Formats: sequence, structure tokens, C-alpha cells
Amino acid sequence: MITARELMHPDVVTIGVRDTMDIAARQMRQRDIGALPICDGEGHPVGIVTDRDIVVNCLALGRNPATATAGEFAQGDDLRSVEVDTAFEEILALMQRYQIRRLPVTERGRLVGIITEADIADGVPEQQTGEFVEAVCEQQLPARVGDR
Repeated sequence: MITARELMHPDVVTIGVRDTMDIAARQMRQRDIGALPICDGEGHPVGIVTDRDIVVNCLALGRNPATATAGEFAQGDDLRSVEVDTAFEEILALMQRYQIRRLPVTERGRLVGIITEADIADGVPEQQTGEFVEAVCEQQLPARVGDR
């Protein structure tokens, strides 16, 4: 049985709730990534900030990225995550059901990795990958931090 531990990227880069959006943008640029999990002071994921959040939800609304914090964009009620021992089938179903593109992986509630669409594509046959991508992208729900 394939689990989240086998699928995840264990070297996930995070940002703190008090870090500003300009710090998030610089981290994304330096690491060539489009999203950062947001963690509280205990290492628990509380949201995900994406490059789209910085542009659409910060800059386009006239917010100053030097003062707007990642925590302001973390909507913990919407964040879905899985524990390291979660089975692949359950991960796939969760990501499809909620149209999740980046799924935090926790161990006893602390962030230890992240699963992306690319990880799913590497873990399933080509036809199933197509079905997964179609399900995640077909009918986008209203933009919510953490579900992209």
C-alpha cells in the first residue's frame, strides 16, 4: 500500500503566519515554487499561500505586501491535510473531491511534507492521471487559500 509518506516531498519550505507577503514572494522566486504552506509557531499547517494569492488577493486589492501577513491569507477552516500513513486511494479521493492541487502531510499534526499534482501523476498510470487532473480542474470552486 502506497502512503502519503512515499508520495510526499519531505523538504517542504514553509512560511510563518507573521511573515509578510513580500517574504513569501521572495521565497517562491528563490526556490522556483508557486506555493508555501503557512505554519503556526508549533509547526502545524494553517493554510497555503500561492503566487496567485499574492497577486490577486494582496496586490490587486491594494494591500501592501510588505505589511500584509501570510496569516491574514490563511483560512484554516478550508485547509485539508493528511497524516503520513494515509493510503494513496484516500489521498486521491480527497484531492479530487475538494479540487486540491497541494496537500500538506502531517505527522501528529505537524507539517512534514506536501503532495502535489505532479506527485500524483508520478504515482498512477497515465489514464488515471488524466482523470485526476480533469477532476481537480473541471469545475473550480471559489478561490480559497489552501485548496489550490
